[in-house]
Amino acid sequence: MVCDTEQLLARARRDSKRILFEGAQGTMLDIDHGTYPFVTSSNATAGGVCTGAGFPPTAVTGVVGVSKAYITRVGAGPFPSEADDGYGDRIRNAGGEFGTVTGRPRRCGWFDVPLLRYTSTVNGFDSLAITKLDVLDQLDQIKVCVAYRAAGKEITEIPATRRGMAEVEAVYETLPGWMSSTTGVRRYEDLPEAARNYLAFLAERTGVEIGAVGVGAERDQIVLVKGSKLDRLMGGTAG
Repeated sequence: MVCDTEQLLARARRDSKRILFEGAQGTMLDIDHGTYPFVTSSNATAGGVCTGAGFPPTAVTGVVGVSKAYITRVGAGPFPSEADDGYGDRIRNAGGEFGTVTGRPRRCGWFDVPLLRYTSTVNGFDSLAITKLDVLDQLDQIKVCVAYRAAGKEITEIPATRRGMAEVEAVYETLPGWMSSTTGVRRYEDLPEAARNYLAFLAERTGVEIGAVGVGAERDQIVLVKGSKLDRLMGGTAG
């Protein structure tokens, strides 16, 4: 299982094979662009593909961002949209947000638009896959962090320092929930209207299209959006 990966990938490119890289951890854990010192030891952004695998940046044909329909964080660090009320517990329990090995509860909160815009800028997202939409199925209302308030002023970009990030207050807009199960949905147009409105709101505010939606843990519970850039990267497989 060990080889010269640079040569392996070069041969795959010459043979016109499709290559998929999967990143580990999240952008905000990136040692250079994350919320230092609450980060990992490596580059978790899309650029890590080039430095870690020896793959030329000019050969990358698409970058897909992956985000839950809400936000989680493990351990310490700034988390402006953390839900410290009962909604945080409901999201945690519905989503099974506990450490796989330690069982430690993950911190849960609402989708953070400024944070996603920042990660999109750093990575260059072409499309966005939203996972665990089904976790929100039984919420009557869903908040979205659309901006921050810092020193009495509203800002739409994340602060450049950890201290600045820790001092901001989330500014929310509240959307209605759909209060129905999405786990059996296999076509985007069959999602509840309120769920589609929620996803459209995220796409409009972040500036990144929604190319896929996860409504469960199984492979067949990934709903591709027909005609999206992600659908085209996948060879137009959306039904």
